[in-house]
Order: sequence, then C-alpha cells, then structure tokens
Amino acid sequence: MTLHSRYPAISDLKARARRRIPHFVWEYLDSATGVEATQRRNRTALDQVLMNPSILHGEFTPDLSTTLLGHTHPLPIGIAPVGMSGLVWPGAEQMLARTAAREGIPYTLSTVASQLPEDVGPHAGAQGWFQLYPPRDPAIRDDILKRAKDSGFHTIVLTVDVPVASRRERQTRAGLTNPPKLTPRLAMQAAQCPAWLSGIRKTGMPRLRLMESYTDNRTALPSNHHIGYLLRTSPDWDYFKSLRDVWDGPLIVKGICNPDDAARLTDEGADAIWVSNHAGRQFDGGPATIDVLPRVRAATPLPVIFDSGIEGGLDVLRALALGADFVMLGRAFHYGLGALGEPGAAHVLDILRQDMISNMGQLGAKTLRDLPKCLRSTH
Repeated sequence: MTLHSRYPAISDLKARARRRIPHFVWEYLDSATGVEATQRRNRTALDQVLMNPSILHGEFTPDLSTTLLGHTHPLPIGIAPVGMSGLVWPGAEQMLARTAAREGIPYTLSTVASQLPEDVGPHAGAQGWFQLYPPRDPAIRDDILKRAKDSGFHTIVLTVDVPVASRRERQTRAGLTNPPKLTPRLAMQAAQCPAWLSGIRKTGMPRLRLMESYTDNRTALPSNHHIGYLLRTSPDWDYFKSLRDVWDGPLIVKGICNPDDAARLTDEGADAIWVSNHAGRQFDGGPATIDVLPRVRAATPLPVIFDSGIEGGLDVLRALALGADFVMLGRAFHYGLGALGEPGAAHVLDILRQDMISNMGQLGAKTLRDLPKCLRSTH
C-alpha cells in the first residue's frame, strides 16, 4: 500500500502525528494564542478565495517551477522556521534540511532550533536560510550571522512580529518548559509514544543550543518565555538598518501584515517581504494573512513570501493567485515528521505537488503566472 493510499492529505498525517507524539508536544506544535480566533480566520479566509475552473485546454503538465532571489526552485514552496523542531520529532532539523536539499526548496533554520547551525547547514546544501530573532547585543548578533554564513546559510530571515512573548495558553496548561523537563505527568505522556521516546533517548532532550552558547543560564523556563527572550530585543527601524549594513546577503523580513511597513522596508533595503501572522501564535486580534496579501503585494515591487493557514496545494495556489511569489509551510512538515519520520516530510511535498497539479489542470493554468486570472473575483 502506497503512502498516498494511506495518507492522501496533510490532515491524515496530522491525525497520525497526534497519536505518535506526546500531548505536551502536540500542544506546542498545534496551538495558537488566545482563543485561537486568528488561526481560525486564516482557514476561513482561505476558503473564501474562489477560483474559476476552465475547460478545453487539452492535455498539459503544469510547470510549477519559480525563481526567488536568484534561485530557481521546482516548486513555489519552502520549509518555514519552527522553533524547537527537535521536540516535535527527534532529529527534525537535519531531516528537514536533507529533504529540502534533495527537493531543491528552501529550508529555514530557527534561531531557537534545537540544533546548532554548524550541525544543520551541511545537510541543507544550497537551500539554507537562517531565521534571526534579533539579539540585543550587537556582538552576539554578528557572531550568529557569521556562524550561520560559515555553516552555509546564505539568506537571513529577520522575524519582526514577536516584539514580546505571547501567552500561548495551551502550552502553559500542558506544563511545557524550555528546555523541556519531564515531570511525572509529562513522562507518562512520553511513555505512551514509544517511537518518539526512543528517538529522544538517542538525540537527548532538545535544548536551545545556539542561545545557550551565549549564556550560562540553563534554567527551565515557561515555553513562551524561554532563554531566547532573555537575549533578544524588540527591533526598531535603526536595528533593521544596522542589520542591513552588516549582512551582505539576501535579507527577508518576516511578519508583515501592514502594506505601509512593506513599502518602507522596500525603501530601507529589504530583499523580500514575508507576509505572516505567525499562524496565530502571537496575536489573536489580527486579520487573516490572505486578506492582507493583496494590499502588501500592491505596496512593494519586491518578492512577496506568504505563510499562515496553508493546508494543501489549493491553498498554495490561492496565495500565488493573490500576489505571493512563494509560499512557506511550517506545521505541515512537522505533521509529516510526527506521522512518518523523515519520509513524512517528503510525503508532505508530494501531497502538495500532486494537489497543485490536479487543481491547475482544473483551472487551465499551465504556469504559476496564469493563476491570477483564475480568480473568481478580486479579493
């Protein structure tokens, strides 16, 4: 039986992952903040983007390739940063980096990953991006940038939508700390997930290794107030300018929902704009990202990257039709890891690829450039 016959959709991988990872880990991966209204708005708004099927186009194979920041990719899809990936599945960062390298798509390593850039970069090959939570100390910032570059990461993603820690109430209720501490309650949950626990015994309990290399603090803190918050700052425009001065490669700014910010970042030297509301994990009173995407697209000539709420290939097409040049997914790839280990990440990509091909056939869209004219109406 093939993987597609058993797990034809990302939702199937999500269901299996929930059974295979401990409850406190699931709450970390799947939760948002507040009453999770923003997370629901992301999904509802995507469903409201309708496209017109088109007929009599004959046989064709859609071209899914695209170019972003000078790199050509076979799919308009990449792997978004997820902090502490190694908690979701042991060895996750290396697994995702290898998948990206094989498939020719970007992989973004988080500042608060469980592995060091030196240990992940070689696996990513030419596909490595590094996501930066801005350190308060310029010397630490510059050292992190050097380590990332020396490890093969050629693009920096500055995340700007985490000025303060969010509450993430589900994580708090689950008793998760960072680094994780297996209390009797959490240890009981872990014991019910033998594959996850076996992997953790091999890799060790995940820690924020990059952050810990700049401090002696090893205290277990609430997962939404971890050690990374002790070292980083809420950046301002001067911080962005100083980062632009010291980083000589592509610089993407992630967490944009305001077209005015996109316009100013264009003037200040950003190389791409990443539209994101952090999948609803930071602020529960904001708009769905798909709703702000067209206005951000209109505000900048730069490449526009999109995330938040993507659950299938049709969602990818919706974002591309409304002005995105590229789409990133985080949770979906981790559902794949939780369900099937490393093969699960590749299967997520295959699901997305086949879903895009099928839907582009229905739309009569032979290339990604054809998608805007497939929209039912302006969004």
